[in-house]
Amino acid sequence: MRKTSVILATACATLALTGCVERRIRVTSSPAGARVWINDQQVGLTPVETRFTFYGGYDVRVELAGYNSINELRTAEAPFYEYPGPDLIATALPHTFKPVVEWHFELTQVEETTNPEGARDNLLNRAADLRNQAQSDSD
Repeated sequence: MRKTSVILATACATLALTGCVERRIRVTSSPAGARVWINDQQVGLTPVETRFTFYGGYDVRVELAGYNSINELRTAEAPFYEYPGPDLIATALPHTFKPVVEWHFELTQVEETTNPEGARDNLLNRAADLRNQAQSDSD
């Protein structure tokens, strides 16, 4: 009886130590070099890879000077071997699974603003027009 318990405990320990899963998220952008935050944690500049623990929704922010920032909710989908049932078999195998969730972002350039001097002149001209209109209405 004791020998059976030892064999069973050894078999369980061996199975528990065999399989492994290394989950990663890879973020790329066009153009490259954008700063990336996942759930308000800065992870680096694109292209960048980081580890994660749980599948599901993540808040992603991508920023690059001269380009519009992107704030999106992205989902890390679990592969079939991460679902209950197959996950027991996958972790028992003497293989390391390395699923990679890939997210790509297309950044758009910020539209050029008008010349600050031209904007100031435009504002002053509009103010003068309104003043003249108000004076002519009061006459």
